[in-house]
Amino acid sequence: MDKVALALVTTSRRLRPYFQNFEIVVKTDLPIRQVLGKPDLVGRMVAWSIQLSEFDITFESRGQVRAQTLADFLVEMTPVVNEEDEGEWFLSVDGSSNHAGSGAGVILEGPTGALIEQSLHFEFRASNNQAEYEALLAGIKLAKEMGAKRLTVKSDSKLITGQVNGDYQAKDPQLARYCERAASAASSFDKFTLLHVPREQNERADLLAKLASTQKRGQQKTVIHEKLKLPTIERPEVLNVNNRKTWMIPIFNYLQGGGPNDPEGMLKIAKEASKYTILGQQLYRRGFSFPLLRCLDEEDSLYVLKEVHEGICGTHIGGRALVSKIARVGYYWPTLKRDCMEYVRKCDKCQRFAEGHKASPENLHQVMSPWPFFKWGVDILGPFPPAPGQVKFLIVAVDYFTKWIEPKPVVTITAERVKGFYWKRIVCRFGIPAKIVSDNGTQFTSKATAEFCQGLKIKQVFTLVEHPQSNGQAEVANKVILRGLRKRLEEAKGRWAEELHQVLWSYHTTRHSSTNETPFRLTFGTEAMIPVEIGEPSPRTALFEPGRNEEELRANLDLIQEIREIAHIKEYAVKARAARRYNQRVIPRKFKA
Repeated sequence: MDKVALALVTTSRRLRPYFQNFEIVVKTDLPIRQVLGKPDLVGRMVAWSIQLSEFDITFESRGQVRAQTLADFLVEMTPVVNEEDEGEWFLSVDGSSNHAGSGAGVILEGPTGALIEQSLHFEFRASNNQAEYEALLAGIKLAKEMGAKRLTVKSDSKLITGQVNGDYQAKDPQLARYCERAASAASSFDKFTLLHVPREQNERADLLAKLASTQKRGQQKTVIHEKLKLPTIERPEVLNVNNRKTWMIPIFNYLQGGGPNDPEGMLKIAKEASKYTILGQQLYRRGFSFPLLRCLDEEDSLYVLKEVHEGICGTHIGGRALVSKIARVGYYWPTLKRDCMEYVRKCDKCQRFAEGHKASPENLHQVMSPWPFFKWGVDILGPFPPAPGQVKFLIVAVDYFTKWIEPKPVVTITAERVKGFYWKRIVCRFGIPAKIVSDNGTQFTSKATAEFCQGLKIKQVFTLVEHPQSNGQAEVANKVILRGLRKRLEEAKGRWAEELHQVLWSYHTTRHSSTNETPFRLTFGTEAMIPVEIGEPSPRTALFEPGRNEEELRANLDLIQEIREIAHIKEYAVKARAARRYNQRVIPRKFKA
């Protein structure tokens, strides 16, 4: 058998263009199709089977030889086989059991000289008689798979042959079940004969039973190694009556010679079936990540998904990684990618422990103040290193319109100090605001602070817990103060209260990017004079006239409203552009009820 398979493989390599473009018909009386289709082959036969699966090869019987030369006639007809012996298969079986284990040997010889040897190892304890029965049943099963109709079996066990032929009575319950199973299997043949032969005439089957094999020179053969996990009588024969339709049925039927009746359907199936092959009654697809991908139905694919994703070696990998891993292992079904993605999305642990992306789930909401000192944002910084007066904390307030920052260093952060800050630093200097935005600290939410705000008709707005972005203006003011102090203090950390005013003076006299105006001008109506204008006179100081200075200041106060309106429009435009850019990266996430 090996020589025939090798000849076919060599021919396919030499005539590869013809094998790829045409249907190849191999006429032989040898059961090479059944042998190459067995999934439990070992050695080089497996590699040859995979190579030949690439081509559209059909095996046919040679039939009767006509109009041949005398030489061909002599080759085909010598030795002469009697008509009554045509199609006769011969089976030699033997079982063996010892302290090392149990096994069986099977030798099946076809009418054309084809020889198949099978060695079985039992993964269960078995007696000698049980091993003999297992060998007989395995040989009968192999003969059925090869299509034998007339079978002659040779065994060196007189007990087994006598019980199956009815000469002996099977008193042991286990052997009786074996005898019944063997008689039932033998009834499926047109002719079945079980003969007892001496051990000397069954030597080769006896060697195979001891997990060894022998060879006859000049014979074509293949050796199959198998393992039996359970006794045959303990494996009930189940008839599969599941008639559910799967995506594999049309392709499977076409490869076996069937197909739809309409020409268009036949053409579609033929085009698709060229990518598939059948090995051992199992459909395989030719792949790129693996030579042959086993095709699975819905039930089997669900098991593979579950095992690879969350099984013993599963780590709940992502959808694309799951697709790649299943394909590399050697499985395929048409909806592989979609099923993997849906399975990962429905996995409870994958959703609960997944790393969330950083994209915002909500669009950017703009916070605008209609006029100066309408809304203030308040926050607390600290603790800092103790400064003169033992101050360690800093209460910071910022106006949403002018961006003016009003700070106050304090020793402790209590409700009374916050209430005093509201009164002295905000109300007495800039008037009563409409809103004050703060976090949920007890100093802001206390009864004393709430009563103070209610008395002045000030609305308190509290940010969401663990979401400081709700008071973004105050957070920006904190960053400005911390960044300026860090650059000015260096090693002298305790001087932060003294350097605070210099940092804020620099901030108040610098144009803000959103309004294009300085907080000082939007607050007081004119630009402040900075120290550099004294050291190196600027045009404003060089051309200073005390008489006109007061008139110009009054004029600036008259025009301050227009400047503030322009700054408000610029701020709105800047925030609108920022919102558009921000919203482009938003990935909405909503919870289903």
